[in-house]
Amino acid sequence: MANLVAGDVKVADEVWIATALLHREHPEAEDFAVNEIVERARREGLHRPLRSGVYVHVIQHCVANRPPNPGRYRMLIETAPGRRRLFRKTDTYHSGREGAKITPQRDDLPHGYGQLLTWYEEWCALAPSDIGNDPLLALSGSGKDLWADEHADEYVRRLRKGWE
Repeated sequence: MANLVAGDVKVADEVWIATALLHREHPEAEDFAVNEIVERARREGLHRPLRSGVYVHVIQHCVANRPPNPGRYRMLIETAPGRRRLFRKTDTYHSGREGAKITPQRDDLPHGYGQLLTWYEEWCALAPSDIGNDPLLALSGSGKDLWADEHADEYVRRLRKGWE
C-alpha cells in the first residue's frame, strides 16, 4: 500500500469514500441526499478545507447515469433527483462512461481506508438484482395467480364483459 496521506486523495476518491462510509454507517438507507454525501466528506476531513470540487463530483462527474461532463467516473448512481448511492457493476450507465473508474485503486486510498474496497465487494454481492431496482421489471409475474386457471385472453374478456 502506498504511503498516501489524506490530503493527497483525489476528489473522486474522496466522494467514493464518503459515500461508502455513509452506506456502511446506515445499511438500511438505499441512497443519500447530495448534501449528506458532501457533509460526510467534510466530516471525514480527508482534505481541509473541503474542496469545492467535491460537490461537483457528487452532482455530475462521478454519476454513472449522467452524460460525462467532463468527468466520466462510474462511482455513484442517481437514484432520484438529488439522491445518490454507490454504483454497482450491474447498474445501467451512460454509454460515454464505458470503461470508466468505479472504485479507487487500493494504492490511492490513505492508510486505514483499504478495507472499504473489501466491504464494497461484499455490499455489491448482497445487492438486489437489476429487476429489483427497476420498478416496472419488478412487477413481472405479479397477478399471475389472477388467471392461473384460465387463459389470459379469456380473463381479459371476462373482465370487459358488460363494458358496452
